[in-house]
Amino acid sequence: MISEDKIIQLKQSLRGKLIQPHDSDYHTARKVYNGMIDKHPLLIAKCVDVADVITAVKFARENELLTAVRSGGHNGGGLGVCDNGLVIDLSLMKGIHVDPSAKTAWVETGCTLGDVDHATHAFGLATPSGIFSTTGIGGITLGGGLGHLTRHYALAIDNLLEANVVLADGSFVKANATTNDDLFWALRGGGGNFGIVTSFVFRLHPLSTIYGGPMLWEPGETEEVLKWYQDLIKNAPDELNGFFAFLCVPPGPPFPEHLHKKNMCGVVWCYSGDMEKAEKVFEPIRNFKKPALDFVGPLPVPALNSMFDALMPPGLSWYWKADFVNDLGDEAIAKHLKYGTQLPTLLSTMHLYPINGAASRISNKDTAWNYRGATWAMVIAGIDPDPANDEKITKWARDYWEALHPYSAGGAYVNFMMEEGDDRIKATYGDNYEKLAAIKTKYDPGNLFRVNQNIKPALHLQED
Repeated sequence: MISEDKIIQLKQSLRGKLIQPHDSDYHTARKVYNGMIDKHPLLIAKCVDVADVITAVKFARENELLTAVRSGGHNGGGLGVCDNGLVIDLSLMKGIHVDPSAKTAWVETGCTLGDVDHATHAFGLATPSGIFSTTGIGGITLGGGLGHLTRHYALAIDNLLEANVVLADGSFVKANATTNDDLFWALRGGGGNFGIVTSFVFRLHPLSTIYGGPMLWEPGETEEVLKWYQDLIKNAPDELNGFFAFLCVPPGPPFPEHLHKKNMCGVVWCYSGDMEKAEKVFEPIRNFKKPALDFVGPLPVPALNSMFDALMPPGLSWYWKADFVNDLGDEAIAKHLKYGTQLPTLLSTMHLYPINGAASRISNKDTAWNYRGATWAMVIAGIDPDPANDEKITKWARDYWEALHPYSAGGAYVNFMMEEGDDRIKATYGDNYEKLAAIKTKYDPGNLFRVNQNIKPALHLQED
């Protein structure tokens, strides 16, 4: 129990807003993107600056409160909220400063990818990260940050130059390649385990227009498409990215009516090279097999990143399962055909996101991310607006994953995981886990930041 006097003192200390269960906006503030998550925190601190974050962290530590950190976006596993604890909500911290001469952007953690796209696109620049513009920059970056530009410009963490961090003791530090370099290493893929990042500095790349969009094929062509796609993506130039998907065609424009509600397979392409060469690059793709739908063409970067936002509004029920994947052998493809062509609901899907190309040429030892050798990050997502279908989408995702897991590389992209236990987290970080645990011990020995894919502190500091 926390006294009312202490809560009043916290409220008066914040420039932002402190929300409690009796407040009219409590139920709106406690909701997260995933409608399957229904948690009731004791307090929600809507921070507006670093001072608010420091105040909230100190309050949580001094009062031994379970603490969740929420930035600006999704967290499919619902780890941006907790029961009977404190939520430190950064969604109001939306400052961005683009330096076009240095090709960098300083970005506060409450920003979404759409906010970043908007700010950088005005200068003809972009940073690689994400598929949906509604994704929060904080969570996706700390987990790795894969997206449409991964094969060309690597992961978000590979373009992260610096981070400002509030640690568990309330101190404020900078982390980069020369200052607190161990913390900087851990932040790049280790999630929110080591502190609260209040801002990032990203490297930007000259990119305004891409050539991309979805191509869809009939379900009976899936086996042929998957085998062709695997060979193509493993040998493609870095500038060509495309994630494979099983999906049900939305019943509305711009999709043609004869495809509405039809289960299909497809690839969402993104070519970020010389636009004058784009048509030639896509000649063999279009010559492979005529797609039932071809919406591929020149697009502004923000248009591709926001293309599917309207299909996935906040509040849908989501159940995720994920793995890293090296190869698609005949047996694995047969499992994909069994489950991927039998989607349980209109919005349920399976995606294979390529993480080869530029991202694969960085060593596992250079960042906390441990699967540089994998070809794809796979995610199976059961999705539906009706809570009555929660069990249905969960069972489908679990059955699908259990059938495919034996053919996987082992761990999973942390941003695609639910709460799955210590063994899955250790499998995800592999040989990097011991070093991460030692860094955790140094920066958060009491495990204040544990509502995440938690890396528990080691018993004692270990030598690198």
